[in-house]
Amino acid sequence: MILRHCVPSPTGVAAACGLVALLALPVPAADFYAGKTIDFEVGADVGGGYDIYARTVARTMSRHIPGNPTIVVKNMPGAGSGRTAIYISNVAPKDGSALGALMPGAIIGPLLDDKAETQFDPTKVLYIGSADAGTRVCATYQTSKIKTFEDARKQRTILGATNAGGATRDYGYLHNHTAGTKFDVVAGYKGTADITLAMERGEVDGMCGWDWSSLKSQKADWLRDHKVNILVQVGLDPNPELTQMGVPEIWKFIDNPESRAVTELVVSQQVFQRSYIAPPGTPAEQVAILRAAFDATMKDPQFLADAEAARIAISPLSGAKVQDIVQKLYATPKAIVERARQVIKP
Repeated sequence: MILRHCVPSPTGVAAACGLVALLALPVPAADFYAGKTIDFEVGADVGGGYDIYARTVARTMSRHIPGNPTIVVKNMPGAGSGRTAIYISNVAPKDGSALGALMPGAIIGPLLDDKAETQFDPTKVLYIGSADAGTRVCATYQTSKIKTFEDARKQRTILGATNAGGATRDYGYLHNHTAGTKFDVVAGYKGTADITLAMERGEVDGMCGWDWSSLKSQKADWLRDHKVNILVQVGLDPNPELTQMGVPEIWKFIDNPESRAVTELVVSQQVFQRSYIAPPGTPAEQVAILRAAFDATMKDPQFLADAEAARIAISPLSGAKVQDIVQKLYATPKAIVERARQVIKP
Protein backbone atom coordinates (compact mmCIF):
# COMPACT_ATOMS: atom_id res chain seq x y z
CA MET A 1 0.00 0.00 0.00
CA ILE A 2 1.26 3.49 -0.87
CA LEU A 3 0.29 6.39 1.41
CA ARG A 4 -1.32 9.21 -0.56
CA HIS A 5 -2.12 12.00 1.95
CA CYS A 6 1.23 13.02 3.40
CA VAL A 7 1.44 16.77 4.02
CA PRO A 8 4.86 18.46 3.89
CA SER A 9 5.98 19.75 7.29
CA PRO A 10 9.16 20.99 8.94
CA THR A 11 9.22 17.86 11.08
CA GLY A 12 9.98 15.61 8.11
CA VAL A 13 6.65 13.76 7.97
CA ALA A 14 6.69 13.92 4.15
CA ALA A 15 10.08 12.22 4.04
CA ALA A 16 8.81 9.49 6.35
CA CYS A 17 5.76 8.96 4.17
CA GLY A 18 7.99 8.66 1.12
CA LEU A 19 10.03 5.98 2.92
CA VAL A 20 6.88 4.01 3.78
CA ALA A 21 5.76 4.16 0.15
CA LEU A 22 9.15 2.89 -1.02
CA LEU A 23 9.10 0.00 1.43
CA ALA A 24 5.61 -0.96 0.23
CA LEU A 25 6.83 -1.65 -3.33
CA PRO A 26 7.52 -5.24 -4.52
CA VAL A 27 10.87 -6.74 -3.56
CA PRO A 28 13.47 -5.46 -6.07
CA ALA A 29 14.72 -7.99 -8.59
CA ALA A 30 18.26 -7.65 -7.29
CA ASP A 31 17.11 -8.69 -3.83
CA PHE A 32 15.21 -11.69 -5.19
CA TYR A 33 18.10 -13.23 -7.14
CA ALA A 34 21.05 -12.05 -5.05
CA GLY A 35 22.95 -15.03 -3.66
CA LYS A 36 20.68 -17.54 -5.41
CA THR A 37 21.32 -20.32 -7.91
CA ILE A 38 19.40 -21.05 -11.10
CA ASP A 39 19.48 -24.68 -12.22
CA PHE A 40 19.61 -24.89 -16.01
CA GLU A 41 18.59 -28.42 -17.06
CA VAL A 42 19.68 -29.37 -20.59
CA GLY A 43 17.61 -32.09 -22.22
CA ALA A 44 20.57 -33.51 -24.14
CA ASP A 45 23.88 -35.24 -23.54
CA VAL A 46 27.16 -33.46 -22.74
CA GLY A 47 29.09 -32.23 -25.77
CA GLY A 48 26.17 -32.05 -28.20
CA GLY A 49 24.87 -28.92 -29.88
CA TYR A 50 22.15 -28.24 -27.30
CA ASP A 51 24.68 -28.54 -24.49
CA ILE A 52 27.10 -26.17 -26.25
CA TYR A 53 24.36 -23.58 -26.78
CA ALA A 54 23.05 -23.75 -23.21
CA ARG A 55 26.48 -23.38 -21.64
CA THR A 56 27.32 -20.44 -23.90
CA VAL A 57 24.04 -18.72 -22.98
CA ALA A 58 24.47 -19.41 -19.25
CA ARG A 59 27.95 -17.87 -19.10
CA THR A 60 26.55 -14.47 -20.06
CA MET A 61 22.93 -14.50 -18.94
CA SER A 62 23.73 -14.27 -15.23
CA ARG A 63 25.30 -10.85 -15.76
CA HIS A 64 21.99 -9.54 -17.09
CA ILE A 65 19.89 -10.79 -14.16
CA PRO A 66 19.73 -8.27 -11.30
CA GLY A 67 21.52 -9.81 -8.33
CA ASN A 68 23.78 -11.91 -10.62
CA PRO A 69 22.69 -15.38 -9.51
CA THR A 70 24.88 -18.37 -10.29
CA ILE A 71 23.54 -20.40 -13.23
CA VAL A 72 24.45 -24.08 -12.95
CA VAL A 73 24.11 -26.08 -16.17
CA LYS A 74 23.13 -29.73 -15.71
CA ASN A 75 22.42 -32.45 -18.24
CA MET A 76 19.23 -34.51 -18.17
CA PRO A 77 19.14 -36.41 -21.47
CA GLY A 78 16.40 -38.85 -22.33
CA ALA A 79 13.37 -39.24 -24.63
CA GLY A 80 14.44 -36.44 -26.96
CA SER A 81 14.41 -33.90 -24.08
CA GLY A 82 11.10 -35.34 -22.85
CA ARG A 83 12.62 -36.20 -19.49
CA THR A 84 13.66 -32.58 -18.95
CA ALA A 85 10.29 -31.32 -20.18
CA ILE A 86 8.44 -33.44 -17.60
CA TYR A 87 10.84 -32.41 -14.84
CA ILE A 88 10.45 -28.68 -15.56
CA SER A 89 6.67 -29.00 -15.84
CA ASN A 90 6.03 -31.06 -12.72
CA VAL A 91 9.00 -31.21 -10.36
CA ALA A 92 11.18 -28.12 -10.70
CA PRO A 93 10.54 -25.21 -8.32
CA LYS A 94 8.18 -22.59 -9.71
CA ASP A 95 9.96 -19.57 -8.25
CA GLY A 96 12.22 -18.48 -11.11
CA SER A 97 15.16 -20.69 -10.05
CA ALA A 98 14.72 -23.38 -12.72
CA LEU A 99 15.15 -23.33 -16.49
CA GLY A 100 15.12 -26.05 -19.11
CA ALA A 101 16.72 -26.32 -22.54
CA LEU A 102 14.60 -28.44 -24.86
CA MET A 103 15.01 -29.93 -28.29
CA PRO A 104 12.15 -28.70 -30.50
CA GLY A 105 11.00 -32.29 -30.95
CA ALA A 106 9.98 -32.32 -27.29
CA ILE A 107 7.79 -29.29 -27.88
CA ILE A 108 6.11 -30.53 -31.04
CA GLY A 109 6.07 -34.16 -29.91
CA PRO A 110 2.78 -34.03 -27.96
CA LEU A 111 1.16 -32.71 -31.13
CA LEU A 112 2.56 -35.39 -33.46
CA ASP A 113 3.01 -38.47 -31.26
CA ASP A 114 0.20 -41.05 -31.28
CA LYS A 115 0.67 -41.57 -27.55
CA ALA A 116 1.37 -38.05 -26.43
CA GLU A 117 3.18 -37.46 -23.14
CA THR A 118 0.36 -36.25 -20.89
CA GLN A 119 2.75 -35.04 -18.19
CA PHE A 120 4.05 -32.26 -20.43
CA ASP A 121 1.88 -29.64 -22.12
CA PRO A 122 4.03 -27.38 -24.37
CA THR A 123 1.34 -24.70 -24.34
CA LYS A 124 1.51 -24.34 -20.55
CA VAL A 125 5.25 -23.90 -19.91
CA LEU A 126 6.67 -20.38 -20.07
CA TYR A 127 9.12 -19.65 -22.87
CA ILE A 128 12.09 -17.45 -22.00
CA GLY A 129 13.38 -17.29 -25.58
CA SER A 130 15.07 -19.21 -28.37
CA ALA A 131 18.70 -18.63 -29.34
CA ASP A 132 18.41 -19.88 -32.91
CA ALA A 133 15.86 -20.41 -35.65
CA GLY A 134 17.96 -22.85 -37.56
CA THR A 135 18.43 -25.14 -40.51
CA ARG A 136 18.90 -28.89 -40.38
CA VAL A 137 20.78 -31.09 -42.80
CA CYS A 138 21.26 -34.66 -43.92
CA ALA A 139 24.95 -35.53 -44.09
CA THR A 140 27.13 -38.56 -44.77
CA TYR A 141 30.76 -39.26 -43.91
CA GLN A 142 33.44 -39.13 -46.60
CA THR A 143 33.72 -42.94 -46.81
CA SER A 144 30.03 -43.43 -47.61
CA LYS A 145 29.01 -44.20 -51.19
CA ILE A 146 26.09 -41.80 -50.71
CA LYS A 147 27.37 -38.40 -51.81
CA THR A 148 24.15 -36.58 -52.78
CA PHE A 149 20.47 -36.56 -51.86
CA GLU A 150 19.72 -38.09 -55.26
CA ASP A 151 21.98 -40.99 -54.28
CA ALA A 152 19.90 -41.44 -51.13
CA ARG A 153 16.73 -41.67 -53.25
CA LYS A 154 18.26 -44.50 -55.28
CA GLN A 155 20.29 -46.51 -52.75
CA ARG A 156 19.86 -47.80 -49.22
CA THR A 157 21.53 -45.45 -46.77
CA ILE A 158 22.08 -46.31 -43.09
CA LEU A 159 21.40 -43.42 -40.73
CA GLY A 160 22.33 -43.22 -37.06
CA ALA A 161 19.61 -41.75 -34.85
CA THR A 162 18.49 -41.17 -31.30
CA ASN A 163 15.21 -42.59 -30.02
CA ALA A 164 11.65 -41.53 -30.89
CA GLY A 165 11.09 -37.82 -30.52
CA GLY A 166 14.58 -36.88 -31.67
CA ALA A 167 15.03 -35.07 -34.98
CA THR A 168 17.73 -37.50 -36.12
CA ARG A 169 15.12 -40.26 -36.06
CA ASP A 170 12.01 -38.40 -37.17
CA TYR A 171 13.61 -36.61 -40.11
CA GLY A 172 14.97 -39.81 -41.64
CA TYR A 173 11.46 -41.25 -41.80
CA LEU A 174 10.03 -37.89 -42.88
CA HIS A 175 12.26 -37.82 -45.95
CA ASN A 176 11.44 -41.45 -46.76
CA HIS A 177 7.71 -40.71 -46.83
CA THR A 178 7.76 -37.30 -48.49
CA ALA A 179 10.92 -37.11 -50.61
CA GLY A 180 11.41 -40.71 -51.69
CA THR A 181 14.64 -41.55 -49.88
CA LYS A 182 15.67 -45.08 -48.93
CA PHE A 183 16.99 -44.34 -45.46
CA ASP A 184 17.43 -47.24 -43.05
CA VAL A 185 17.21 -45.59 -39.64
CA VAL A 186 19.17 -47.21 -36.81
CA ALA A 187 17.92 -45.63 -33.57
CA GLY A 188 19.25 -45.87 -30.03
CA TYR A 189 22.30 -43.62 -30.05
CA LYS A 190 22.57 -41.22 -27.09
CA GLY A 191 23.18 -38.12 -29.17
CA THR A 192 24.86 -36.59 -32.20
CA ALA A 193 28.34 -37.00 -30.67
CA ASP A 194 27.84 -40.78 -30.59
CA ILE A 195 26.41 -40.81 -34.11
CA THR A 196 29.37 -38.92 -35.54
CA LEU A 197 31.68 -41.46 -33.92
CA ALA A 198 29.65 -44.23 -35.57
CA MET A 199 30.03 -42.43 -38.90
CA GLU A 200 33.80 -42.34 -38.48
CA ARG A 201 33.83 -46.04 -37.62
CA GLY A 202 31.74 -46.91 -40.67
CA GLU A 203 28.85 -48.26 -38.60
CA VAL A 204 26.44 -45.86 -40.33
CA ASP A 205 26.58 -43.68 -43.44
CA GLY A 206 25.37 -40.50 -41.80
CA MET A 207 22.45 -38.76 -40.12
CA CYS A 208 19.51 -36.48 -40.91
CA GLY A 209 17.89 -33.86 -38.69
CA TRP A 210 21.38 -32.62 -37.73
CA ASP A 211 21.40 -28.94 -36.88
CA TRP A 212 23.71 -27.10 -39.24
CA SER A 213 25.00 -24.98 -36.38
CA SER A 214 25.78 -28.15 -34.38
CA LEU A 215 27.66 -29.69 -37.29
CA LYS A 216 29.81 -26.57 -37.54
CA SER A 217 30.51 -26.44 -33.82
CA GLN A 218 31.03 -30.17 -33.29
CA LYS A 219 32.82 -31.09 -36.50
CA ALA A 220 34.49 -28.00 -37.90
CA ASP A 221 37.42 -30.19 -38.94
CA TRP A 222 35.12 -32.33 -41.10
CA LEU A 223 34.07 -29.24 -43.01
CA ARG A 224 37.61 -27.90 -43.22
CA ASP A 225 39.04 -31.21 -44.45
CA HIS A 226 36.06 -32.08 -46.70
CA LYS A 227 35.21 -35.21 -44.70
CA VAL A 228 31.45 -34.71 -44.83
CA ASN A 229 28.89 -34.67 -47.64
CA ILE A 230 25.97 -32.27 -47.03
CA LEU A 231 23.11 -33.89 -48.93
CA VAL A 232 20.25 -31.46 -48.36
CA GLN A 233 19.22 -28.45 -46.27
CA VAL A 234 15.92 -28.51 -44.41
CA GLY A 235 14.27 -25.26 -43.30
CA LEU A 236 11.28 -23.08 -44.05
CA ASP A 237 13.65 -20.63 -45.72
CA PRO A 238 16.98 -21.24 -47.50
CA ASN A 239 20.18 -20.91 -45.50
CA PRO A 240 22.46 -18.45 -47.34
CA GLU A 241 25.65 -20.24 -46.29
CA LEU A 242 24.44 -23.65 -47.42
CA THR A 243 22.96 -22.24 -50.60
CA GLN A 244 26.32 -20.70 -51.46
CA MET A 245 27.87 -24.12 -50.93
CA GLY A 246 25.44 -25.55 -53.48
CA VAL A 247 23.39 -27.61 -50.99
CA PRO A 248 19.84 -28.08 -52.36
CA GLU A 249 16.69 -27.36 -50.34
CA ILE A 250 14.40 -30.23 -49.39
CA TRP A 251 11.51 -28.58 -51.26
CA LYS A 252 13.20 -29.42 -54.57
CA PHE A 253 12.43 -33.08 -53.89
CA ILE A 254 8.80 -32.79 -52.71
CA ASP A 255 6.20 -32.47 -55.48
CA ASN A 256 3.00 -33.49 -53.72
CA PRO A 257 1.17 -30.51 -52.12
CA GLU A 258 -0.04 -32.59 -49.15
CA SER A 259 3.47 -33.92 -48.53
CA ARG A 260 4.77 -30.38 -48.60
CA ALA A 261 2.13 -29.20 -46.11
CA VAL A 262 2.93 -31.92 -43.58
CA THR A 263 6.68 -31.43 -44.05
CA GLU A 264 6.24 -27.73 -43.35
CA LEU A 265 4.41 -28.60 -40.13
CA VAL A 266 7.21 -30.88 -38.95
CA VAL A 267 9.93 -28.45 -40.04
CA SER A 268 8.22 -25.49 -38.36
CA GLN A 269 9.70 -26.69 -35.05
CA GLN A 270 13.05 -25.34 -36.24
CA VAL A 271 11.77 -21.81 -35.74
CA PHE A 272 12.28 -22.39 -31.99
CA GLN A 273 15.32 -24.60 -32.38
CA ARG A 274 17.13 -23.61 -29.16
CA SER A 275 14.30 -22.81 -26.79
CA TYR A 276 14.48 -22.27 -23.04
CA ILE A 277 11.55 -22.69 -20.69
CA ALA A 278 10.46 -22.00 -17.12
CA PRO A 279 7.87 -24.05 -15.20
CA PRO A 280 4.15 -23.24 -15.41
CA GLY A 281 3.19 -21.07 -12.48
CA THR A 282 6.48 -19.19 -12.29
CA PRO A 283 5.59 -15.65 -11.10
CA ALA A 284 5.19 -13.11 -13.87
CA GLU A 285 7.81 -10.86 -12.28
CA GLN A 286 10.48 -13.55 -12.49
CA VAL A 287 9.46 -14.54 -16.02
CA ALA A 288 9.80 -10.89 -17.09
CA ILE A 289 13.26 -10.68 -15.48
CA LEU A 290 14.45 -13.87 -17.17
CA ARG A 291 13.05 -12.86 -20.56
CA ALA A 292 14.71 -9.46 -20.34
CA ALA A 293 18.01 -11.08 -19.33
CA PHE A 294 17.79 -13.51 -22.26
CA ASP A 295 17.06 -10.71 -24.74
CA ALA A 296 20.00 -8.70 -23.37
CA THR A 297 22.26 -11.75 -23.61
CA MET A 298 21.43 -12.19 -27.30
CA LYS A 299 22.81 -8.68 -27.93
CA ASP A 300 25.77 -8.86 -25.56
CA PRO A 301 29.10 -8.40 -27.43
CA GLN A 302 30.89 -10.93 -25.21
CA PHE A 303 28.17 -13.52 -25.79
CA LEU A 304 28.27 -12.97 -29.54
CA ALA A 305 32.07 -13.34 -29.46
CA ASP A 306 31.73 -16.57 -27.46
CA ALA A 307 29.13 -17.84 -29.93
CA GLU A 308 31.39 -17.09 -32.87
CA ALA A 309 34.29 -18.88 -31.17
CA ALA A 310 32.04 -21.90 -30.55
CA ARG A 311 30.80 -21.72 -34.16
CA ILE A 312 27.14 -21.55 -33.15
CA ALA A 313 24.63 -19.45 -35.05
CA ILE A 314 22.54 -16.90 -33.19
CA SER A 315 19.14 -16.00 -34.64
CA PRO A 316 17.06 -15.29 -31.54
CA LEU A 317 13.35 -15.11 -30.86
CA SER A 318 11.82 -13.53 -27.77
CA GLY A 319 9.99 -15.66 -25.24
CA ALA A 320 6.68 -13.99 -26.08
CA LYS A 321 7.17 -14.76 -29.78
CA VAL A 322 7.98 -18.43 -29.13
CA GLN A 323 4.93 -18.68 -26.84
CA ASP A 324 2.74 -17.37 -29.66
CA ILE A 325 4.22 -19.74 -32.28
CA VAL A 326 3.66 -22.78 -30.06
CA GLN A 327 0.03 -21.78 -29.45
CA LYS A 328 -0.56 -21.46 -33.21
CA LEU A 329 1.11 -24.81 -33.97
CA TYR A 330 -1.23 -26.55 -31.57
CA ALA A 331 -4.17 -25.02 -33.44
CA THR A 332 -3.20 -26.79 -36.72
CA PRO A 333 -6.10 -28.59 -38.48
CA LYS A 334 -6.42 -32.22 -37.37
CA ALA A 335 -6.12 -33.69 -40.89
CA ILE A 336 -2.65 -32.19 -41.40
CA VAL A 337 -1.58 -33.22 -37.91
CA GLU A 338 -2.70 -36.81 -38.49
CA ARG A 339 -0.74 -37.07 -41.74
CA ALA A 340 2.33 -35.53 -40.10
CA ARG A 341 2.11 -38.16 -37.35
CA GLN A 342 2.40 -40.89 -39.96
CA VAL A 343 5.38 -39.53 -41.91
CA ILE A 344 7.75 -39.44 -38.92
CA LYS A 345 7.27 -43.14 -38.20
CA PRO A 346 8.80 -46.22 -39.87
